[in-house]
Amino acid sequence: MNRNLFITLLIAFNIAIDQISKVVVRHTMTKGRDGEIDVIGKYFQLIWVENKGAFLGMGSDMNPTLRLIFLLILPTIVLLYVIYYIVKTKELDRLSLIAFCCIVGGGIANVFDRIVFGEVTDFFFIEITETIKTGIFNVADLSVTTGMIMLLFSGVFNKKKVTVQEHTSDIS
Repeated sequence: MNRNLFITLLIAFNIAIDQISKVVVRHTMTKGRDGEIDVIGKYFQLIWVENKGAFLGMGSDMNPTLRLIFLLILPTIVLLYVIYYIVKTKELDRLSLIAFCCIVGGGIANVFDRIVFGEVTDFFFIEITETIKTGIFNVADLSVTTGMIMLLFSGVFNKKKVTVQEHTSDIS
């Protein structure tokens, strides 16, 4: 498959899954704790909230100008740069490429929400114990987090490959 088509489809897939899940939540759930749905007991729940901030609501109390700059303009610039980077950098390994596409897709999906709705729809909540729990998040957040974890693994694996190659070339 053409590399740029692969990038486009993967980013579009991440955006689509996120946006479809948010449409379903907005049309079938009640906001807040009153509408919570236990998926796996109290360990995994769906709780619909609207988030004016970023991760875990950070920045929701910023004045509108700062929120525009830090939650819309800067993320958009970063996303555009990452798209440029992955399209131009042909040497990226497949895992890194997929990771960046997940990050970009999730980022675009949340920026889209901020532009269209002025806030981001969140609905997943995980609580393993009283102290081990997440904030309420969405599919886009999951895409970004998964992409970041994949990049970490890619960096570790590539570093090991380089180290092995350096040692084998030293032997020859």
